[in-house]
Amino acid sequence: MALSFFDQFMSPTYMFIPLIIVALVIPWLFYPNPSTRWTNNRLVTLQSWFINRFTQQLLLPLNVEGHKWAALFTSLMIFLISLNMCGLLPYTFTPTTQLSLNMGLAMPLWLATVIIGMRNQPTHALGHLLPEGTPTLLIPILIIIETISLFIRPLALGVRLTANLTAGHLLIQLIATAVFVLMQIMPAVAILTAILLVLLTLLEVAVAAIQAYVFVLLLSLYLQENV
Repeated sequence: MALSFFDQFMSPTYMFIPLIIVALVIPWLFYPNPSTRWTNNRLVTLQSWFINRFTQQLLLPLNVEGHKWAALFTSLMIFLISLNMCGLLPYTFTPTTQLSLNMGLAMPLWLATVIIGMRNQPTHALGHLLPEGTPTLLIPILIIIETISLFIRPLALGVRLTANLTAGHLLIQLIATAVFVLMQIMPAVAILTAILLVLLTLLEVAVAAIQAYVFVLLLSLYLQENV
């Protein structure tokens, strides 16, 4: 039975239990918890430094009201980057290649930013639908365009994360298959292809981190418009 390259993106099940639940829980087990001692070990110290620097950099342009989202954004960033990185290991499943999961994260968070803006400053939030100085004839058209762009934001968040990870994983599998096929026919070409595969894997590691950061960064920009 010939398997499709896209079978790797199907959510696996074992005894009718979806393993995506296990994949979502396991990454949290890799991070050490701070202890009650006066001094922490190097790993906990490095982890705390990274979290503090990321939170400071992310929330720097936000108002004080937006700082309440610090714990949520930081946790989401660590969660996404853990799922993306673990999905690069052999014989693993990447939950963030599922559009349903990404939309389940993007839609409520985007809707929360919109609700906050409409509740705290409705005039300012609705003002984004009509740029200042718009000619009278273009007002209805621009309102429709800005409204559509507003509702497309969560879809763009979910599709961007899904498409980038899916494309990278699929390209790695295609090149790896080419290496196995060319190994018997043209060993020299297979070695060059294997080097390309290693470089592509390093690039995919960077993409996994960048896409998690972009997801959280765009959410912070949406929040910035509504606080």
